[in-house]
Amino acid sequence: MSTPKTFDRLVPEGDTHERDVCRTCGFVNYQNPRIVVGSVVRHQGKVLMCRRAIEPRRGFWTVPAGYLELGETPEDGARREAREEALAHLKLGELLAIYSVTHLSQVQLIWRAELIDPGAGAEFFGVGEESLEVKLFDWDDLPMDEIAFPTVHWMLGHEREVMAKGYRGPFGNEG
Repeated sequence: MSTPKTFDRLVPEGDTHERDVCRTCGFVNYQNPRIVVGSVVRHQGKVLMCRRAIEPRRGFWTVPAGYLELGETPEDGARREAREEALAHLKLGELLAIYSVTHLSQVQLIWRAELIDPGAGAEFFGVGEESLEVKLFDWDDLPMDEIAFPTVHWMLGHEREVMAKGYRGPFGNEG
């Protein structure tokens, strides 16, 4: 039978930040930012959006995105999220943006992407398990008052800027 861990909040030797450290064995329980991966997906001049079926912000619109899994590349994670949420297969383009959302301990990596034909007569997209609805919107018809998160507004704005002025490296935010 193992001894339960009891943690104290202190700065471990050789570190600069307070951490949870086990009194018994010295184990340091590091808490690090979560990586979110996703994409702004275009198809025939429109943008793919998903109405969320899960909290937070159930019923609001977003782009296909979610947490990176262990052992997964960021690019593979962005493609997986599009399949899970929108049954979509993507051709990833440039990295559109890297956003730091410090109050949520998130780093978001967002790509520009295009839908690709999945073949075998399959539809280009559909409703995945985490979505209530999936739709291609004309840029001028995006449901801007029903967008789930501030970063989605940023992504859409940055993609429109790239479309108007060309790609000049990934965008970011003030943090």
